[in-house]
Amino acid sequence: MYTIIASTNRAGSNSFQVGKSYQIVLKSLGIDSSLHSLEGLDVNNRSTSLISFENDVLIPTQKFIFIVPEYNGSYPGVLKSLIDFSDIKKCWFGKKALLTGVATGRGGNIRGLEHLTGCLNYMNVYVHPNRLPISQVHELMNEVLAISNEKTLMTIENQLVDFIKF
Repeated sequence: MYTIIASTNRAGSNSFQVGKSYQIVLKSLGIDSSLHSLEGLDVNNRSTSLISFENDVLIPTQKFIFIVPEYNGSYPGVLKSLIDFSDIKKCWFGKKALLTGVATGRGGNIRGLEHLTGCLNYMNVYVHPNRLPISQVHELMNEVLAISNEKTLMTIENQLVDFIKF
């Protein structure tokens, strides 16, 4: 099972919109996936919503795709809390992850991807080496908030083809 996580709790985030584009590309490659936002999920303790999310989404997933916005030079605290309060061995241990950074600036959250890679490696998650930083993300989307830049879509497709083989 492939799960795309828009790694923020902000409503209407660019991360969720990019996640939709990933889902469309996966579908074109014959892969079904689910897309989840962290919006409205209580991750500040082992809440009932977190435990449900674990059981319904995290535990059954074998391959994660994290769409990670830049928050103060790193990744969002809500994602860190999700990781910290989840059952590490059941949810993460031995699974695979693909990372994509998104930012309206020029770096594409490359620093945040490095931070998240370190955390995931610590939990024995195998991180695919092709981490994609998407810069100026707001300029790559069309009026319906989907990525319309052909070069970016081709890069995403190539990244996903590699991840499917991983």
